[in-house]
Amino acid sequence: MTRRTWTLFAVVLGSGIVFLDSTIVNVALRTIGDQLPATLVGVLEGQSYIVNGYLLILSAFLILAGALADRYGRRRMFVIGLAGFGVASLACGLAPTMEVLILSRLVQGAFGAVLVPTSLALINATFEGPERGRAFGLWAAATSALTLLGPPLGGFLVDTIGWQVAFLINVPLCALGVGLAMARADESRNEDAAGRFDWVGAVAVALAVGGLAYGAIRGQETQWTDTTAWLALAIGAVATLSLVPLMTLRRDVLMPPSLFLSRNFTVTNVSTLLIYGALYMVFYFAAIFLQQALGYTALASGLAFIPVDVALVLLSTRAGRLAGTYGPRRFMAYGPALMAVGLLWFLRLPADSGAWRARMAEPASLVPSTGYLVDVLPFTLVFGIGLAIMVAPLTTALMTSIPTGNSGLASAINNAISRIGPVLASAVMFIAVSAAFYGGLAARLPDVNASDPELRAEFSPLRLPEDASPARERAALEASTDAFRLAMLIAALLCAVGAAANWVGIRDEEARAPG
Repeated sequence: MTRRTWTLFAVVLGSGIVFLDSTIVNVALRTIGDQLPATLVGVLEGQSYIVNGYLLILSAFLILAGALADRYGRRRMFVIGLAGFGVASLACGLAPTMEVLILSRLVQGAFGAVLVPTSLALINATFEGPERGRAFGLWAAATSALTLLGPPLGGFLVDTIGWQVAFLINVPLCALGVGLAMARADESRNEDAAGRFDWVGAVAVALAVGGLAYGAIRGQETQWTDTTAWLALAIGAVATLSLVPLMTLRRDVLMPPSLFLSRNFTVTNVSTLLIYGALYMVFYFAAIFLQQALGYTALASGLAFIPVDVALVLLSTRAGRLAGTYGPRRFMAYGPALMAVGLLWFLRLPADSGAWRARMAEPASLVPSTGYLVDVLPFTLVFGIGLAIMVAPLTTALMTSIPTGNSGLASAINNAISRIGPVLASAVMFIAVSAAFYGGLAARLPDVNASDPELRAEFSPLRLPEDASPARERAALEASTDAFRLAMLIAALLCAVGAAANWVGIRDEEARAPG
């Protein structure tokens, strides 16, 4: 194989580890809670820190990592990220307590922040023209395949060996990635970078992304009753506003304002905020709704969305190659439009009264009474195809819209938006969904007060009561359906607006221009 092929293999492996790790760890959470002793935190709180603490640190350091890669060498930072991620994974796997695991997980998130933006930056610096689009497509297909592999592989390894393997499996993969990158990948950096590194801007960005992400996550967890969530959001908002003067009034800034003068760069990031916000809401609310309202088991709800991952694996490479040849505009518009169509089909759930029987009278099964082939599969196919033809072209449009010297920073900005957008959208959506749920519940049960704290402790759009009377449970299920349909409708609107923004704003000529 050529050096370029080996480079692509190394960066797919490096960034794929981050995606694989997240899915495997999610599968192992219950076993970790059962087996790992905890003294300073509760089990549920510890499990939340393992997932959300990792994502928070990863999101907060993405832009800093991308900027450091452009300045000091993308291959160098990629190798540092892989090595650090491997060592942190080893510490996670050997952790004797929940507290040690949480601390090791935070370190793992910091090094994970280096891997995704440097991976895309290395691809951008290594490939040109249509081959660049094809490489982004292969990257999207491979990372999707690893994400698809994560839950079954993680379940098998955790059941047969133990939860520790969820982390220890990363160690040999990281070692292999380091060896390949050192031996085959060429070094690249921004040769025009001069002056001192903007550490003030780096701190402001970390506070902005971290504050908004933590505030949204904490707010959802506590149903917005914890003042810490509002304080974190306020810090994040102030830090975000401070970025404007920091970028325009100082020299050698972390994020040059000239990046946002690129039409494709700005439009791509706006559509990313919209579409990835919709994407997170779909998978978050749909998985819960399938289980609590339609009688799906946890396994069945996971299997229901496999067509989405399969579409990503099968179509991403072709879409990336075509976007590199003809330009990404039509793919970035048609893809989210198809996603919106799929979501509108999903609004028809539940399709028959058998759905209620699956919840109220019959035990949950792998094949609930609501028809998967008619009710769910069409949504997953249309939604998955739309997502698959959008992802690689979006990456192509982003990475070809800016000078190659800033590719690490550009990738990091987009990745930060794709992570902070979903949690903020989900936080706002949770407020709207909760209002719809409790409003619908009050309309169906005139004797209840929707604002009663005891009622809200018993009923939630994400948790239905187990021992309520049939009438109250039926009312809760119907109110949950109304709330779910609202969530899917808003997600469809976000996808449609993203499609329109891409159709109007993206220029194929800019995407094909040399970076």
